[in-house]
Amino acid sequence: MKITFLGATKTVTGSNFLVEAAGKKFLVDCGLWQGKKELEEENFEEFEFNPTEIDFMLLTHAHIDHSGRIPKLYKEGFKNTIYAHKATCDLCALMLPDSGHIQEMENEWKNRKRLRKGLSAREPLYTAEQAVRCLEIFKPVKYDEIIEITPEIHVRFNDAGHMLGSSIIELWVNENGEQTKTVFTGDLGNNDIPLLSEPTMIEDADYLIMESTYGSRTHEKNEEKAEMFLHIVSETIERGGTVVIPSFAVGRTQEILYELNKIKETRDDEKFLKEYETLMKSAVYVDSPLAISATEVFKENMDLFDEETQQEMEKGDNPLEFPGLKFTVTAEESKALNESTEPAIIISASGMCEVGRIKHHLKHNLWNPNSTILFVGYQAPGTLGYSIVNGTKKVKIFGEEIAVNAKIEYLEGYSGHADQKGLMNFIYSFIKKPKQIFLVHGEEESQEILKDKILSETDLKVSIAEFGETYELNKEYAKLLTKIDKELPVNNRREVLKRLEKLKYEIVDMETSVREDMENKDLKDEDIFRISEKIKDLEKQILNVIEG
Repeated sequence: MKITFLGATKTVTGSNFLVEAAGKKFLVDCGLWQGKKELEEENFEEFEFNPTEIDFMLLTHAHIDHSGRIPKLYKEGFKNTIYAHKATCDLCALMLPDSGHIQEMENEWKNRKRLRKGLSAREPLYTAEQAVRCLEIFKPVKYDEIIEITPEIHVRFNDAGHMLGSSIIELWVNENGEQTKTVFTGDLGNNDIPLLSEPTMIEDADYLIMESTYGSRTHEKNEEKAEMFLHIVSETIERGGTVVIPSFAVGRTQEILYELNKIKETRDDEKFLKEYETLMKSAVYVDSPLAISATEVFKENMDLFDEETQQEMEKGDNPLEFPGLKFTVTAEESKALNESTEPAIIISASGMCEVGRIKHHLKHNLWNPNSTILFVGYQAPGTLGYSIVNGTKKVKIFGEEIAVNAKIEYLEGYSGHADQKGLMNFIYSFIKKPKQIFLVHGEEESQEILKDKILSETDLKVSIAEFGETYELNKEYAKLLTKIDKELPVNNRREVLKRLEKLKYEIVDMETSVREDMENKDLKDEDIFRISEKIKDLEKQILNVIEG
């Protein structure tokens, strides 16, 4: 059995693995490259394999960085079966045509720029219509059932707890008289995710292909996250601002709705209840047609929810509905949100601020010091969301330079990915430990830290997968056979040095800003305390970097 790593190598997008075993060639995932423009250009490159030679595909989940190149694969000749959980099939039926629509719209805009530069126009990566056509080859499967693909190849999909329908895939291959078992984690869920069950623990494997998005970090606990969320929202509403939450249309949006519905049960003190009352009096808008449709898919697949949520449903409490919740469907309704002067909460895709209605909401709120931009998901390097989270003072949106005056907050605890502790617990759960772990789907720094952690706490062999590496996996060992001579346009070392240079100027700006605040006689004690705590956090982070 051979595996070639063709995506999500030292980055978090473009998941794509080619497996050759028992006379078959098949893929695990086929996702879009996202982030830097140079990386997105990789989507237009030819596949490193012939799509017509692929016998079948296994899809871990519906997120576009795992599924987004399937229509391109179909367009270029792949017409065989894609196995995925039923909920993943349902969500792909929404997300892939939506992605095709975005490809068409962005291609039209980019072609105008290309023509002005004297370059020829090019076709979109794929169209919405082509995305719809590829859906006919999806085959829905259930969790926990062993499926025979061929007499020599069997698979089982297990709940990964990352999003609705997300799967950890167990793959058994019988070849040359021996059986080899490989486990692909896809994206492992955070144990604190509302609605969903915790990731399934797997008992044994010969090899483990494991994500590492948060391999260097630990999330806040659920109760802290809910309290912080409520405080940020109520504080913004009370000063007359708008809370803009860039959220992935599928997954995070539904989880935030659930959290808003349940938050009242976490505390009963006076301050908390006052903040909760402020929240409940506010309008909460879900401004994403895709999120609205996805919420319907969630309602249709409530059998996948965790036990607590199902008990709530039996009492007649729909976890995705509450007073004040409004869905905006049309572009006109979306524009009206930015014309209103009433404080509100706007949840809008995309989560990394690259496409969709969120860019309009940022344009109308980033400059306003009364508003808050609240990030609740991972921001990949090179994206607009990444720039804002990392302290840029100005951004360009639709060609216009916008000052970043709004408060920028990031609640990492809402991430759909397991943190370092969750990833390590997944490894510990194996009764029969894998011979080797391959780390994928993570930035290089995160992967190096996780690799060191695994090596220091276990005696397992760990490799960070490189793009184009082909390994032979058998019952005894993993052997590197070849490597494609190609480097992806991702250089995290250069990115770190750029951020360090930028940080020097930001610290000077911060000093000026804090001194001005301290001279303000109207500043409240709680504001001074908050500023002090943020400086303490910064001190800790700087010391951690120096000591590390």
